[in-house]
Amino acid sequence: MQPSEAIALIQHPLLSHSTEQVWADLGCGTGTFTLALAALLAPPGLIYALDKDKIALNKIPNHYNDINIKKHIGDFMEDDLHFDSLDGILMANALHYVNNKVKLINKLSTHLKESGSFLIIEYETDRANPWVPYPIRFQALKQLFINAGFSSVEKLGEMPSRYQGKMYAALIR
Repeated sequence: MQPSEAIALIQHPLLSHSTEQVWADLGCGTGTFTLALAALLAPPGLIYALDKDKIALNKIPNHYNDINIKKHIGDFMEDDLHFDSLDGILMANALHYVNNKVKLINKLSTHLKESGSFLIIEYETDRANPWVPYPIRFQALKQLFINAGFSSVEKLGEMPSRYQGKMYAALIR
């Protein structure tokens, strides 16, 4: 995916709000969406980039668009997160690795500010495969977060995926 495509997929006025924001990108990989988020946030800001793969994390710069990026090696499903009062949590192609999504959302929500958001990028499918073991369609994602107490689940956009049908981005508040 090209950086411009990632930016276009997640663009929303909330992200470019003029105040400093602190986000976490969980399961960030090599940082495609970390950098897309950094391109949209107003400086100064901070993104915690978390992934199990140290080599992938090393491909992410420490600063981008005047946004500080702090990299952490870890597993968002198993490890305790060491950052709180987040404005948002980004999970791009990461939630489909989680079987018990309710448990994870409850865990992660404790790290958000009261007004915090989730930004989710996923495949629009319910067919599992070895690379997407627990997929979630947008309508199921919407119901999941409404049941978890969130009031707004907005589809930001969708685009064709090289791997599996379409991808969508959703902002949950």
